[in-house]
Amino acid sequence: MKYEVKGEPMPVVICTLDAGEKMITESGSMVWMSPNMQMETSAGGLGKAFGRMFSGENIFQNIYTAQGGPGLIAFAASFPGSIRAIEITPDKPIVCQKSAFLAATDGVQLSVFFQNKALTGFFGGEGFIMQKLSGHGIAFIEIDGSAVEYRLEAGQRLIVDTGNVAMVDSTVSIDVQRVKGAKNLLFGGEGLFNTVLTGPGNVVLQTMPISNFVNTIAAVLPNKN
Repeated sequence: MKYEVKGEPMPVVICTLDAGEKMITESGSMVWMSPNMQMETSAGGLGKAFGRMFSGENIFQNIYTAQGGPGLIAFAASFPGSIRAIEITPDKPIVCQKSAFLAATDGVQLSVFFQNKALTGFFGGEGFIMQKLSGHGIAFIEIDGSAVEYRLEAGQRLIVDTGNVAMVDSTVSIDVQRVKGAKNLLFGGEGLFNTVLTGPGNVVLQTMPISNFVNTIAAVLPNKN
């Protein structure tokens, strides 16, 4: 499989497949393809389907196969930003936002990534229910806004606003902490909890999560009530 990313800030990744090669994607990501690309919709088993439903993703995934010769297929981002191609190997899985996954070669497995602590589960928001990409292949990840990268050493911590974590190495621990101080909670305007990342591993943050964008737009819209 060969690929090319074009068109930022509304990018699309154009993939050229050899005969028999496959791509998997969430429904709605494909924007154009050659006539010999065959689509098959699959839930991937009851357990995987339930996990995707719990994480807020579509239960079904689409599998596209190049039939009879080379094929072309393109997947577009849903929000201004960028598309990153990430090499997934058995010894280097990644964890990403549930809305970040765009498409991947068929050797990549998707699963729901759960945090260890109950507090994270109840209050982590977008930073809690994430996806783990494992196996072997190339995965394409959406970044909302601009990407900022950090390398955390063992034990090094970074506090991040909910939703701004786009992707981390699976070695990075993800937790939440409550904002301290009554005045900060009531008047700070930063929410009740922050995401805490602890190294070692690489971290990719996004500057404008789509949820923040929606909230910003909603705040300036006229109230019809």
